[in-house]
Amino acid sequence: MRLKNTADKYGPIAQLFHWTIVVLVITQFALALRADDLPRGAALLKTLALHKSIGITIFTLAVLRLLWRWVNPVPPMPSTAPRWQHLAARISHIALYALLLVMPLFGWMMSSARNFPVSWFGMFTLPDLVPANKAAYEFFHEGHEILGIVLFLLAILHAAAALKHHFIDRDDVLMRMLPWNRKRRSEH
Repeated sequence: MRLKNTADKYGPIAQLFHWTIVVLVITQFALALRADDLPRGAALLKTLALHKSIGITIFTLAVLRLLWRWVNPVPPMPSTAPRWQHLAARISHIALYALLLVMPLFGWMMSSARNFPVSWFGMFTLPDLVPANKAAYEFFHEGHEILGIVLFLLAILHAAAALKHHFIDRDDVLMRMLPWNRKRRSEH
């Protein structure tokens, strides 16, 4: 089995990074919505601890994914796609990576500013990134929420673009990221 990307398809390592991050981001949104509905208490603390641990995991996976991408170039956009789509894809990918890195950092700084520890699944506690400060907490809290909304909207746009490529443009952009797709779509 070839682990690296080819000119036609993402390899299994890139796919694993992609789909793991997708599942974890969806989980994060579910946990955030759940936390909003919980009263103060043990259930809220447990939900927030899990949210923080998954956030740190997403940050780590995003760094690893970027390193993998750096040493293992991605398949190019189809040559039939207009130039604006090439540019839009590049900008949206940069924005997605930036959000996957900045959003967990804002959450971590928010917790630090509120003097709440950030641990990774209870195995170890991360150091505070900023000193306790109410104004800083409010800034990072607001920023974390705004970044969450932007990430949600950008993820919807990303998925819609992949579906457009598949159903309207009838190219391989979506299929090359799917693990069960062994052949190029044009060979079917």
